[in-house]
Amino acid sequence: MTSTLEITSQQVDVGDTTLHVSISGQGFPLVWLHGSGPGASGLSNFQANLEAFPDFRNLVIDHPRFGASGRPHIEGALIPYSGERILKALDALGVQEFSLIGNSYGGGVAAWIAATAPDRVTSLILMAPGGLTPKHVTKSEDLPYGIQLIVKAMTQGVDRELLREFTGAMVYDPALVTDELVEQRYHAAAKNNPEIEGVPHMGDLTELLGNITARTLIIWGREDRFLLPGWAILWLEAISNSELHVFPRCGHWAQYEQLNSFNRLTGEFLRSEIS
Repeated sequence: MTSTLEITSQQVDVGDTTLHVSISGQGFPLVWLHGSGPGASGLSNFQANLEAFPDFRNLVIDHPRFGASGRPHIEGALIPYSGERILKALDALGVQEFSLIGNSYGGGVAAWIAATAPDRVTSLILMAPGGLTPKHVTKSEDLPYGIQLIVKAMTQGVDRELLREFTGAMVYDPALVTDELVEQRYHAAAKNNPEIEGVPHMGDLTELLGNITARTLIIWGREDRFLLPGWAILWLEAISNSELHVFPRCGHWAQYEQLNSFNRLTGEFLRSEIS
């Protein structure tokens, strides 16, 4: 079926860099924040989902140093840096109140925004978010397999073989890892993420999560090899107004691997908060 979705794009000045924002639909603002990894961008994570949300003003934002956003040198923790610039971008776009969907690294940024600007966030969806690590994970070899692949890409660069391994780790069903998908991510990584600056410090959200007041839906894939499903309880306990949904036969890309179920679940949750 041919897509009828109209997407416009805008570069938004946020002070020390620019953020690329893809905009579609009309209605209450819904901000989509993508995950990390080679070749990642807002539309590469979420374009297939947007058709199900035409009644929202969808703002799909590329994080600093990803997609078509600017590439500043970042000294401090990555999550608050990105969160601060995203709030500046929303200010520039005239968006005061909004809902948030964040995947992985983007989930950590979404949680940071909801914790530091709780009066602006109507509802929050966190998909296997980053920024909260179990205490027993103290060294690199303790990290999950998928995170170790991201570290490898950040320190050694990306080739097709690593991209195929990385993409395969993202999903439960290996049939989803097509040659076309690998090539898309490889070319995006070569074009958009060429610099190797080492592994950034993401930031720790432990002390902030209790500030989140928005109703929160936490989503995990039972077979996630990047941020392990057992870690979901940490988020459930830290955010008082939260609920958890775990998709079976699903890896780290719930919005991709469980597309229709994800759209139904999140759509009902978001619409119930603004009806």
